[in-house]
Amino acid sequence: MVIVEPWQTAEVPGPKKAMVIAKPEIVDAMIKRSKRPVLILGHLSAEIKVGDRMLIDYMIDLARARGIPVIATGHTNFALMKKGYAEASILTAVDAGKRLTDPGWKGMDGKGPHDLALFAGLPYYMEWTILSGLKHFAPQVRTVSLDNTYQPHASFSFANVAEEEWRKDLETIIGRKEG
Repeated sequence: MVIVEPWQTAEVPGPKKAMVIAKPEIVDAMIKRSKRPVLILGHLSAEIKVGDRMLIDYMIDLARARGIPVIATGHTNFALMKKGYAEASILTAVDAGKRLTDPGWKGMDGKGPHDLALFAGLPYYMEWTILSGLKHFAPQVRTVSLDNTYQPHASFSFANVAEEEWRKDLETIIGRKEG
């Protein structure tokens, strides 16, 4: 059993904490089993470098490879459009979290509620708060933090991992096996 601590000190998540993603294939399986996944991308995805690429590049690859709809928060949509990805819906991060708690919300495309929410590129404290709300008020939605810092309020989260390990894990989730 891996024991991890929240990246942000002095935060107490409570007794129910995220399962650590020990193998990225777990996330791959969750995405495949999910009927209605969604990817919530924060503005930091356009600023964080993972290896020789930006985090946003990995997330675009994931969305395209798996057909996952993207919710762009902040000014993320501008960065997505610069990268040639124009399919994202635009919502604030807090509004996306609020809507995911509503079991009657039909998603951005009107086809039904989302059952899996993947998060990447949000400020740590903001993702922490949104995931806390989802943990308590949206038990029907499984949550996954794809950032390299442990998010205890998610259903699943990477531990605090180094950049190279994170890059390999993201590539495995996307479907690329090269290392």
